[in-house]
Amino acid sequence: MVAVIIVTIGAVMSIKNFNNSFNNHHQRLGVGLYAIVWLQALFGFLRPSRGGKARRNWFVGHWLLGSSVAILGIINIYTGLNAYTQKTSKSAKLWTILFTAQLSSFVLLYLFQDKWSYIQSQTSRTQSVDHNSNISTAEPSQGDEIEETKPALEKC
Repeated sequence: MVAVIIVTIGAVMSIKNFNNSFNNHHQRLGVGLYAIVWLQALFGFLRPSRGGKARRNWFVGHWLLGSSVAILGIINIYTGLNAYTQKTSKSAKLWTILFTAQLSSFVLLYLFQDKWSYIQSQTSRTQSVDHNSNISTAEPSQGDEIEETKPALEKC
């Protein structure tokens, strides 16, 4: 809900303060993003109950819309920086570098946290980790003594 409020404030500010001729990609993509964010919020209110096929379809649609907003938002920032450069003849190279560094750090953080449970399992004791449930079970490592059990067929 906070994102919807912030996007709405941004839309109102852009309509009041800027030339809205929609003659560049940044403005057109921005309007599309406003619409998708509001559609995403509407889908959130229309969420079906768990356990049915409708919930699975809703989840896929909700996930696709959310992912689309994230990707299109990133693209829109770059097109906005480009539009700024064209309109003002000032370089936006520093802002582009800073945004790219921020975006790269978010991606690295996301990838790192995705594998954190695996990294934790690589301690002195080998652990089997179910990455979906965050439950791990310890298994003995090389230094631990284990009584080896043989299958019944090998004992014959």
